[in-house]
Amino acid sequence: MTAKYRRTIIVLFLFLAAASGYYVFQLKFSFDFEQFFPDGDEDLAFFQEFTKEFETDDNFLLVGVRRSEGVFDSAFLAKFHDFSLKSRNLPHVQKSQSLTMVEYPVKTPFAITTTPVIHLSQPDRYAQDKKRILQDERFVHNLISEDATTLVLFMKIINSIQLENAQELMGELETLLTEYDFEETHFLGRPYFQKEMVAMQKREIAVSTIISGILVTLIMFLIFRRFWGISVALLSISLGMLLFLGFLGGAGRELNAMAALYPVLMIIVGTSDVIHIMSKYVDELRKGFDRRNAIRTTIREIGLATLLTSMTTSIGFASLLSSRIGPIRNFGINAAVGVMIAYLTVVIFTTAVLSWFHSNQIVKLGKGVSFWEESMRKAYRYTLRAPKTIIAGTVVVVLLSLFGISIISTNYNITSNLPRGAKITNDFLFFDDQLAGFRPMEFAIFTQGDYEVRDFEVVQEINKLENHLRIFPFIRAINSITTVYKSINQMNNGNNPSAYTLPESEARFTRYQQTIDQVPQMNMNILVSKDGEKARISSRIDDIGADRIKVFEAELKDWMDANIDSDIIEVVSTGTGVIVDKNSEYIRDSLLQGLGLAIVIVSILMMLLFRNVKMLLISLIPNILPLLFAGGLLGFLGIELEAGVSITFAIIFGIAVDDTIHFLSKYKLARDKGLDMEAALEITFTETGKAIVLTSIILFFGFLVMLFSIHPPSVTVGLLISVTLFTALIADLLLIPILIRKFL
Repeated sequence: MTAKYRRTIIVLFLFLAAASGYYVFQLKFSFDFEQFFPDGDEDLAFFQEFTKEFETDDNFLLVGVRRSEGVFDSAFLAKFHDFSLKSRNLPHVQKSQSLTMVEYPVKTPFAITTTPVIHLSQPDRYAQDKKRILQDERFVHNLISEDATTLVLFMKIINSIQLENAQELMGELETLLTEYDFEETHFLGRPYFQKEMVAMQKREIAVSTIISGILVTLIMFLIFRRFWGISVALLSISLGMLLFLGFLGGAGRELNAMAALYPVLMIIVGTSDVIHIMSKYVDELRKGFDRRNAIRTTIREIGLATLLTSMTTSIGFASLLSSRIGPIRNFGINAAVGVMIAYLTVVIFTTAVLSWFHSNQIVKLGKGVSFWEESMRKAYRYTLRAPKTIIAGTVVVVLLSLFGISIISTNYNITSNLPRGAKITNDFLFFDDQLAGFRPMEFAIFTQGDYEVRDFEVVQEINKLENHLRIFPFIRAINSITTVYKSINQMNNGNNPSAYTLPESEARFTRYQQTIDQVPQMNMNILVSKDGEKARISSRIDDIGADRIKVFEAELKDWMDANIDSDIIEVVSTGTGVIVDKNSEYIRDSLLQGLGLAIVIVSILMMLLFRNVKMLLISLIPNILPLLFAGGLLGFLGIELEAGVSITFAIIFGIAVDDTIHFLSKYKLARDKGLDMEAALEITFTETGKAIVLTSIILFFGFLVMLFSIHPPSVTVGLLISVTLFTALIADLLLIPILIRKFL
């Protein structure tokens, strides 16, 4: 490579680095549950129409304020009431409600008036207030905990609040809370999730970048032990990382919960490419070639193999485009582009810089060289001595993996995706245990024939369904049109808690119709559609997992078929939780479709490279085994297959095939030079084996960096990939030679 070309390349990359540095600060982060809705799903389309008629089911922010000695204390109630009133002025809050603001309707001979649920200025009535409140299903778990130690402020916020507004709201709320000395506060709701999960994403990217950088620096020191060798390697890897982040910022790509994997992937992929390129360059210099010819040979032999490995890795990631889940597709395309950026950086920039240095400036040669060569020769000789043992071991691993795959769970729950030990997780668990929780469950009611929602028969059927739902302890905060009629019935009976029931006669029910419009607190615009033909039952359900909810829904459908009059109403379950739970079905389908497509495309590339069907089979077998092994691990370890974990298989396939390509490419080159099969295999082990082992070690420890994550799916992905790629290395070194001897 001439000095002119080197200077041009370096100036070009300096310009790209400067532009990327600017765009890094334009990176966008996002988090909302709609991201995980499956595109093109008919239930999603139904839910979207449902929200147009009514409202979204996650447009709320809850603040739970706990007093361990009980909330019925005059000083505490006064502070909480003041806090509730001031919350109305928070940005993006449409309505606030708490027990200190709620009033019972009271019927008098002259008009309907109200009386407070809690008589704030009359402590002597607290005991009576408490007794009545804890008997009222409208309040328990919604606005007060069952043990009366927590009060809840409910804030209705704008529909589909976005990150910037969510951060503004949470900031103002936290500032407001500093005015009070509440013992314990907990938050739950969409804006809180958005703020905290985005903060987690930023923390994850920073931590994974720093730890990966330290790890790679240590590895490069152990490999090269020369200042210039270490510097060139680290500069190339860092530059690739910077260009990738600049691309994300410049292209306006939003980063989500999976973004923590990007630094690890870029550093690991870049490191692998750098080691292969630099090792080959040093080998050529040791053979006596000058720097120009050494670079040419390196680019011609390793550059082509590395191009193919980068393409196969990109294809592995691109296979995620078959997913219906937006964040998974985005991760796939971003990672695919990142791999190619890393490749171009190494092949163009790294080789340009390398051409300035001699071998002794790049690496310190010593006993390590002979150690690696002898170790690889031992591995080669073992494949000659124990082929039956290797085959038997492979069969056992396959059978165990297939059994593990058969017991994989898809019981997705929200808790498993929340950061470990963080306040948001503790808050979520607090509401799930003490109050009504977060996970919405909605039922859409469609009247049949000439019936309307306000008809006595329709309300009776809705009430029948509600009473059945109350049997299940994990369903709470049930609300519908029946609440209105029960409240009026209670009002007409002196607000006796036992009178919170539907009126028994149709005549009385009809009289209550006239009362509804007289009580503003009972307006039904969020419970009944404008045309009067549709209604909703809203509720919240504990985080019991997608599989259990699926079983519950099947049992509920059977019950409704037997007990609900289909000539009066039709019931359809919907809501955010139901839609997100469907992901498990799509994840499995898209996983198989995507991997199948990736295998086909990689097979075509292999055919173009080796032009031999037998070589194609030899290359695929060792790379399907790690996929089976990963699936088996999921089953045996009881790890749920959900959105974050599903990307594991694309990463494993995309990266595992790299070592196979390097191994077989070297073998083919050796055979093309006239060497017989065993001589070609031995030289492949000694020359390429070291780079394969080193890159696999880097991959193993590189993905273990994810153990420092506080995001559980990231930890799972890191551990799973690390262990599985190590088995891929064993398959490459032990199984490929046996397959070559058997089929070639």
